[in-house]
Amino acid sequence: MKLVEPPSCSTSAALVFIGRNRSGQWVAQEQNGLFGGLFVDRAQAIKYALFENGHHPEAIVELARAIELDTEGRLAPAGLLLGFGRPPVA
Repeated sequence: MKLVEPPSCSTSAALVFIGRNRSGQWVAQEQNGLFGGLFVDRAQAIKYALFENGHHPEAIVELARAIELDTEGRLAPAGLLLGFGRPPVA
């Protein structure tokens, strides 16, 4: 008999932040900057986040404040992504 691990015990899903940037576009960004994208609407941002994190809606966080897509890897720590602190000076 093969034992199957329940979903609650499996490896945690990637935490994905979604929200609007200053231009009004929807952003989806993984907490460590591993993946992300810009979207025209909320539904597409959520669809992308679900696809990328293995369909774990509990691991998607919608932000009320502006979120900018990090394409240079400077905002990888979740605290910087959420606006707590400053990115490194280039």
